[in-house]
Amino acid sequence: MDIRNIAIIAHVDHGKTTLVDQLLKESTRYDKHAELATRAMDSNDIERERGITILAKNTAIIYKDVRINILDTPGHADFGGEVERIMRMVDGVLLLVDAVEGVMPQTRFVLKKALEEKLFPIVVVNKIDRDFADISKTVNEIYDLFIDLGANDHQLEFPVLYASGLLGLSNYKPVLDKHIRMEPILDTILKEIPAPNMDSTSPLKFQPALIDYNDYVGRMGIGKIYQGTIHINDIVSCIRVDHSIVQFRVQKIYQSTGLSKEEVESATAGDIVSIAGLPDIHVGETVTAVGFEEALPFLHIDEPTVQITFLTNNSPFAGKEGSHVTASKVDSRLFKETQKDVSLKVERHGQAEEWTVSGRGELHLGILIENMRREGFEFQVSRPRVIVKTIDGVKHEPYEEVQVDIPSDYMGTVIEMLGDRKGDMQHMEQSGHYTRIHYIMPSRGLIGFVTQFLTATKGYGILSHIFLDYRPMVHETVGNRRTGALVSLNQGMTTGYAIGRLEDRGVMFVDPRTEVYVGMIVGESNKDSDLVVNVTQEKQMTNMRSSSKDSTVVLKKPRPMNLEACLAFINDDELIEITPINIRLRKTILNATARKKATYQARNE
Repeated sequence: MDIRNIAIIAHVDHGKTTLVDQLLKESTRYDKHAELATRAMDSNDIERERGITILAKNTAIIYKDVRINILDTPGHADFGGEVERIMRMVDGVLLLVDAVEGVMPQTRFVLKKALEEKLFPIVVVNKIDRDFADISKTVNEIYDLFIDLGANDHQLEFPVLYASGLLGLSNYKPVLDKHIRMEPILDTILKEIPAPNMDSTSPLKFQPALIDYNDYVGRMGIGKIYQGTIHINDIVSCIRVDHSIVQFRVQKIYQSTGLSKEEVESATAGDIVSIAGLPDIHVGETVTAVGFEEALPFLHIDEPTVQITFLTNNSPFAGKEGSHVTASKVDSRLFKETQKDVSLKVERHGQAEEWTVSGRGELHLGILIENMRREGFEFQVSRPRVIVKTIDGVKHEPYEEVQVDIPSDYMGTVIEMLGDRKGDMQHMEQSGHYTRIHYIMPSRGLIGFVTQFLTATKGYGILSHIFLDYRPMVHETVGNRRTGALVSLNQGMTTGYAIGRLEDRGVMFVDPRTEVYVGMIVGESNKDSDLVVNVTQEKQMTNMRSSSKDSTVVLKKPRPMNLEACLAFINDDELIEITPINIRLRKTILNATARKKATYQARNE
């Protein structure tokens, strides 16, 4: 069967996964009576809840007797490494651009990687049915971007199609016809994207670009067969990262079709498959026929830029809510995650029950924490911090390129917030009631910023950022909370009476009848220093009676603190206690007197 390999790339929320849904429906193997879930490729619960793609996934459709292998990629900058690695597997890209938002930072990043690999692009202007869609402006921006990125003459002749992934319609012209579905896009793929090298007679060469994990067969490498044929039970060689060679037997070969993986007996050059048999196969290694050990160019894997310390739970409520609480359980779970996610690094601190987990960003690590919580794990995490490198004796920290799209009414507030976080404005452009501002700023300044940004812009602001490079470190505190915390004085059940008396001291995080312990953070203080408070105080019972004194007391609603809000809130001397039922904030040192001593010693040192 003839083959085409293509990746769908775009900025976050520009409609990649929704478009894949519509392409799946055009497959000749698709059962027209079957129910296809919305964003079917987002199989993970968190992906479906948040509406984002976290892991790159491969599928295939059969159209006009051609097998089209499609790779759906993440759009968020934290998962850019997934996009970078798959560029070597495909022969062309489908670049989606939102007709309203236009070219965004991640659009530039993914297109730059595609052009560097000499891939031919097909541009799809998506969501043209949206209000305020400016199609001609978007197309002009795309042409400007191609020229800016140094596209060659062949790549500049890219075809432009227009679509609405939500309606399942596409066209060669910027109008939608309900009778023309995805055929223009699929026909353009067959016409413009070259077929891969299908040399099945040469010795085998296969390189995994993604890693999958299955409880039955273990770790699997997903990649493209560059030449040759592979069969189940073949003995093959794997050239490792350190250039050593190990031989193994191919146990399983899986091929994706639609939403399922099918086990096949063999696969040939040009196809994208999953191979099981080597328990510790890694991204970028080369699998070859025995006696023909010649490595393919190694795939680049982005270095982590943010890290969090994981600890076993040692709070007074430890072990009450989770089923996996011991160090060995947490250790094995973190190791299992590194088997699937090559951008994640885990380092255990000797015999201490602590692990430094490094990833590509705050969201990347937040997804891991949320997954573990749902699996029944109980543990604690520290504040996210950037990874500092020493280059030529000077400390360097990661910097990001930041773009904000905000209603012009909030411009002053946002500029002040980013200035406080050491953001350096590059340029600003205004379009109607919206303003787009470009910044370069330290990654430290973005930790915990998204929640504050959305609050300041009433949810109308759009923040996009992408890693730029390492630059000399700013030796100032960037991004720390300026207010203190309300810390519980004792252990027990909170009361409405105590909370009512404390409302003028700050914003509360807890409701009445919530269990708290000594050192647990129950609110945010109005002042810049911590305040130890009694939230369990009961009203003194007396013989004095009053018919209506307490009947009109109304408590303010506490601030909801989900995982993102907690990561944004905590300072360096605080921890988040994660359990399957609750997420609590606490001081690292629970005892108030011991905390003061530690602070005093730290200042003197």
